[in-house]
Amino acid sequence: MRNGYQIIDADRHVVEPLDLWITYLEPEFREHAPKLGSVTEEPLAQRVARLGAKGLVPVLPMPTLGGKPLWNGMTERAWLEISNTAYMRLGKVGRLEDPAVYLSDMDRTGVDIAFLFPGYALLIQGFTDLEPAVASALARAYNAWLHDFCRHSPERLQGVGLISLHDPAQMVHELERVVSFGWRAVVIRPNPIAGRPLSDPAYEPFWDACERRSIAVTIHNNTESYVPSAGSDRFKTHFALHACAHPMEQMMALLSLIEGGVLERHPRLRVAGLEGGCGWLPYWLWRLDELEYGYVASEVAEHVRMKPSAYFRRQYFLTIEADEPLLPEVIRHVGDDNLVFGSDFPHPDHGLDAVEEVLLLEKQLSEQTLRKILWENSARLFGLQG
Repeated sequence: MRNGYQIIDADRHVVEPLDLWITYLEPEFREHAPKLGSVTEEPLAQRVARLGAKGLVPVLPMPTLGGKPLWNGMTERAWLEISNTAYMRLGKVGRLEDPAVYLSDMDRTGVDIAFLFPGYALLIQGFTDLEPAVASALARAYNAWLHDFCRHSPERLQGVGLISLHDPAQMVHELERVVSFGWRAVVIRPNPIAGRPLSDPAYEPFWDACERRSIAVTIHNNTESYVPSAGSDRFKTHFALHACAHPMEQMMALLSLIEGGVLERHPRLRVAGLEGGCGWLPYWLWRLDELEYGYVASEVAEHVRMKPSAYFRRQYFLTIEADEPLLPEVIRHVGDDNLVFGSDFPHPDHGLDAVEEVLLLEKQLSEQTLRKILWENSARLFGLQG
């Protein structure tokens, strides 16, 4: 709690130790574990000397999977800048592989409950050429590690189960396993896998099981992935890819679940789009309602029986960026019932104290709205009402 507000962090990331896959993967899959290594021939000592001469922290090479870097095509300049920022940040916080350090930082910033999302593990699920059985095994190993991580304080550290889209036949099985952990949410990527959008019939048993089990489905993207992602067909810099990947993939994920009839068929399903902000929301809902549904509703009438904005208001949530200048306008046009707070900790593109940034919104938003964003809406999303 902080300043009298109870706080749920709906998007907080872990920093997985790379050896977790060696420890938690089933023996027959251990050869597929990611490794800490370089895809270049430059010796490590030479790399350390070269970077040190430039005044840069000589961070270790990028982790790899099957000989490919986890971030597809990230430039060395971007990797160094991001890694140096992260290195200095973690130096202030401590080793985040230790749940006690994690809880200590939550205490420092006033976060009561954190829903924990993957870092490396999400990147791994962004490889197009992963064999379905391998992709599912890597997700299972991550979930097993996270389960042990959360045992330190299961009420405050809430695990979010990673579900691989590579093998639709295994999705419900893994969902049931993480439900047995007592978890309330799962996370999937927004990108097409093997050409399948989120509304593909292959995923229908998964959506049905999530609705039946009252499990929230969160959608989270990352940049420089190997699967199709917004902007990747025309941009190469992290600057451009990061700008596109998060908000634009969230826009298309919402559209896919509406246009494909998933939200119509599953009216009690709760879905959240994370790390894409919300400033785009009024325009997107207006366009879908007035320009598209108002013009060609008959084309999708069989499985889109309400205005798209009605589906959003009924069962969809988005995380806000605390410093979005148009947040008050979003609330004026769309309301405050579907917005939640996520710190994105410890990623370097956000501050070390995102709660402080949100509390500055007291100057612009009512106390009631702030309580909804910081606690009440997330409590509905994740089924914490009691």
